[in-house]
Amino acid sequence: MMLQRALSRYGLTEWGGEDMTMSAEKSYELQDSGVLRFPEGFVWGAATAAYQIEGATRDDGRGPSIWDTFSRTPGKVHAGHTGDVACDHYHRYREDVAIMRDLGLHAYRFSIAWPRIQPDGSGPVNPRGLDFYDRLVDELLGAGVTPVVTLYHWDLPQALEDRGGWTNRDTARHFADYAAIAHARLGDRVETWTTLNEPWCSAFLGYASGIHAPGLADPALGFAAAHHLLLGHGLATAALRASGAEKVGITLNLAPVVNDDTAADRAAAEIVDGLQNRIFLDPLLRGEYPADVVERARRFTDWSFVQDGDLEVIGAPIDLLGINYYTPQTVAARPGEAGNPVFPGSEGIAFGGADAPKTAMGWAVQPSGLTDLLLRLSRDYPGTPLMITENGAAFDDTVEDDRVHDTDRLSYLDGHLRAAHAAIEGGADLRGYLVWSLLDNFEWAEGYNKRFGVVHVDYGTQRRIPKDSARWYGEVVRRNGL
Repeated sequence: MMLQRALSRYGLTEWGGEDMTMSAEKSYELQDSGVLRFPEGFVWGAATAAYQIEGATRDDGRGPSIWDTFSRTPGKVHAGHTGDVACDHYHRYREDVAIMRDLGLHAYRFSIAWPRIQPDGSGPVNPRGLDFYDRLVDELLGAGVTPVVTLYHWDLPQALEDRGGWTNRDTARHFADYAAIAHARLGDRVETWTTLNEPWCSAFLGYASGIHAPGLADPALGFAAAHHLLLGHGLATAALRASGAEKVGITLNLAPVVNDDTAADRAAAEIVDGLQNRIFLDPLLRGEYPADVVERARRFTDWSFVQDGDLEVIGAPIDLLGINYYTPQTVAARPGEAGNPVFPGSEGIAFGGADAPKTAMGWAVQPSGLTDLLLRLSRDYPGTPLMITENGAAFDDTVEDDRVHDTDRLSYLDGHLRAAHAAIEGGADLRGYLVWSLLDNFEWAEGYNKRFGVVHVDYGTQRRIPKDSARWYGEVVRRNGL
């Protein structure tokens, strides 16, 4: 069905008349399939990350992070953008929480900036940094929004990077200390804690390919960083449990790997699945690294960074697996193809986009990939509750008469929520959905060039404008369904 009819069901036709209809070539149109109800108690919310929205990078004793350093390195971030101001959430958090309240969100996933709490990554605690998150948590609870804390969303204190960062085993121990500090201050009001956000990105974009901070490009460092991130998760989980944390989990960026189903293509897909998905899923949920990944990585590393007892620490039970899904990986066997640096050991494999509509990031829009992923996790790693902790899309939005008619984003979200519902019907233990992102923000190496928010931010004035997708999402939350 056309989007206009979907909006009319929610009384939203006044948002833009015919301008709200979707172009005919969109293959991911909304479907007229009646109201789809989600399970009772399903959690609806939104997510952000500290460096992407807070700004105030020099306020109240915050130390520098690797992203402060990286964004100031010429040529690393679009147009030389930095997170110095971002959305100024540090000073405008009350306004942002009011938006969440007005949308009826149940939960808000935000990250704590480690450099605000320990400017050098270890040692003395900065009380003013903790004070900010204290105020934020209280504001959320006062608005009826449940806080969900992520301890690490890529902003490692620069002082730790100067000592080797995640390639140094000591960083994992410092991370556990920081987790205990954060819980001691906020644990009386925060129930759910996630340790890491997307350790694959931290390890392989940051240390193996140089695309993200700290900008190093050595496959051996990428594998070492991946292990120490996982070890940091395990040690932090133990510290949080010892402090009385109720729910502890981790968030991974996962993707089904799509191929043309020839024997060679299936083999290529298995390699990439190992390098993106199983390299984290297996240690966390099975207590072991996948043998094929270990063998493939031996051309870069001897795995000597793995010590006795590490996998037992890493594989301790978790209460929640966060899933960040945007698009599948599409691969094909192609002898002679150079390896993709973000997947060390992927020589002979071509990476391409699926034949589908694309977001402004060039990512294929394939909601069915989310269904496949959730069902695969339920089948291969049963027993762990799942939550979609990020899902969303960047599109080239425009403001017209104080409105943002982001029909493509609205369609994207509708399609993926339907895909999530299909997975639940198929038996997936999916507990909630957090849209990425609440606000337009600093999009890492893309700077302010890409907008993922359901709320538009004018970076010059810091004015917030809820987009049509935000208003629609608020109705989904209210109805607990589509």
